[in-house]
Amino acid sequence: MASRLISDRRREPVALPSDPVVARDIVLAARHRRRRDARRRRYLVAGVMASAGLIAALGLGRQLLFADDTAPPTASVRREAPMLAPPSQPASPPPEAGPAKGDGTFAYASSAGPVAGAAGALKKYRVAVENGSGQEADAFAAAVEQTYGDPRGWIASGDVRLQRVAGEGAADFTVFLATPATSDAMCATAGLHTDGYSSCRTTGKVIINLARWLTAIPDYGKPVADYQTYVINHETGHELGYGHEACPEAGRPAPVMMQQTYGLKGCVANSWPYVDGQRYTGPKVP
Repeated sequence: MASRLISDRRREPVALPSDPVVARDIVLAARHRRRRDARRRRYLVAGVMASAGLIAALGLGRQLLFADDTAPPTASVRREAPMLAPPSQPASPPPEAGPAKGDGTFAYASSAGPVAGAAGALKKYRVAVENGSGQEADAFAAAVEQTYGDPRGWIASGDVRLQRVAGEGAADFTVFLATPATSDAMCATAGLHTDGYSSCRTTGKVIINLARWLTAIPDYGKPVADYQTYVINHETGHELGYGHEACPEAGRPAPVMMQQTYGLKGCVANSWPYVDGQRYTGPKVP
């Protein structure tokens, strides 16, 4: 996901229903509504600019037409009713999804790890878990390290090596595991809307949403552990410079840079950037 430092606001995400299918549908509807509103704003600006020239040209004619100071007839203005957000019943997340909000502070993995990969630039990373999330930093770090060290992962390119540093040592980026409220606020600093549902990447930060980490997504078709591997590889892929890709064809594996969190679009779940020793991709998403 692109990192655009356009906002430093903090938003409290709307509480989502505990049913993961309903929650995903609400989030997708919100994304669609934001995109539609953005298009409408662009069209409005273009219309205003075009109208300004016409109004200026008509100004003299209007003055002559009503030279006797008689006011022109008042035009009626039709106002559209405001759009309503889809109904959402605030509810506590299911216990297996972990807490919706933590302390907003982080504990860092205590030890360093080996270098993963045989060639390429060395990228050092830290691992941090939000306090109050119910998760342990060292356990999360072990999962991240296992993903980064797999020969199907990003190190297969030969362009990058990855190594975990201890604590808050100097690093190129940090992998965070954060509750929905905290991850949403962190993503919002780069203008990214997650609605407390999805993960994201901002410059130097790979931010994993705790609820998705613990429960994955509806209809993923594979164990939660496979989704965990996917979401680490996907957001880290952004940190390494890769953009979004689409499902190449129904029934085929989903590219790791596809937004699988929002549905597989006919593809089959896939956690890895390299399949059968080859970089596996789909059509680039503009």
